[in-house]
Amino acid sequence: MRKVEIKLSLAENVKTFVNTVNKYDFDMDLRAGRHVVDAKSILGIFSLDLSRPITLEVTDGDRVDQAMVDALMEEIKPFIV
Repeated sequence: MRKVEIKLSLAENVKTFVNTVNKYDFDMDLRAGRHVVDAKSILGIFSLDLSRPITLEVTDGDRVDQAMVDALMEEIKPFIV
């Protein structure tokens, strides 16, 4: 599992983030404290406290190409804190 802290401070950032992560076929979650939501769910993301950085957790099991995870990390670089 790969974890990275991200910041989604504007509604437009959430929309861009969701559009980006939906391009990838592997599972991703966002964690804010005890709350965990699907990173591909715009409604789930808006249920989190976005005033603070949140943790993106990418499940990188056997079926996940590490090059694809690296490509994702490159695409979401503007949101990484």
